[in-house]
Amino acid sequence: MRFPCATAEGTVRFGDNETWYRVTGDTGSGRTPLVVLHGGPGSTHDYLLRLTALADRGWPVVHYDQLGNGRSTHLPRRPPNFWSVQLFLDELANLLGALAIAGDYALFGQSWGGMLAAAHAAGRPSGLRALVIANAPASMPLWRREAARLRAALPPEAQAALFRHEAAGTTGAGEYQDAVGVFYARHVCRVPWPDELTASYLEIHTDPTVYHTMNGPNEFHVTGTLRDWSVEELLPEIAVPALVLSGRHDEATPAAVRPFRDGIGDARWEVFEESSHLPHIEEPERFLDVVAGFLGEVTR
Repeated sequence: MRFPCATAEGTVRFGDNETWYRVTGDTGSGRTPLVVLHGGPGSTHDYLLRLTALADRGWPVVHYDQLGNGRSTHLPRRPPNFWSVQLFLDELANLLGALAIAGDYALFGQSWGGMLAAAHAAGRPSGLRALVIANAPASMPLWRREAARLRAALPPEAQAALFRHEAAGTTGAGEYQDAVGVFYARHVCRVPWPDELTASYLEIHTDPTVYHTMNGPNEFHVTGTLRDWSVEELLPEIAVPALVLSGRHDEATPAAVRPFRDGIGDARWEVFEESSHLPHIEEPERFLDVVAGFLGEVTR
């Protein structure tokens, strides 16, 4: 799939490191830019490139690779405590300032990016106009509980392979990865994987530092530093309109997503019936209509 060419691309300094970004559209047009926060933690912007289509509907779109990933600075030798939520909150604030959009912007956060976006919004930044939280859990304990329930519904042979290799510490084995694929085909992406999604997963495979440190070996076996993190208690502090998105077959189940709808004062929840974790890929036309409709109501 071809995407619109970037109108600007480069890096901004973040301490001793660099954050790579890509802009589609004109951030000086007077329309509110949409800043896209990718998942993981440890993925890249690539799998969210379909959001560039929103630039054709008037909203400049800013993608970036979070530190340690993609085209931003990689730091494979940093200790686990370096990779903190606060690090990525600081990086986001730095990017907004460097691109001169901190006075007027909206956020789109997918999966971990949705949790990060919620934590940012809870600080009530003056320039934030709207929030889209896509396929994100409100807490990692909820995510882990629901992941256990979903994997218990997998075929017995897949479950056995998962438990066997997790107990042995051999989660890199081919048999284990095949069983992971069964889960992903049900709850991550239910259509053939497009190139941009494959690109993000290849980036994780090439440098898994952030993903393995903060999350773990895969989406449902969470052993990293984020395993007990939650934003539930922050949600009442969010003071901008929020659109919450999830798929009917999503690994971010209704139980994991509902706190966003219940905890944010002005929130609406849209479920994509034919999707799992990536409705922007699984139901792209409806996805764009829903997001553009929301942004049209709450931004300029």
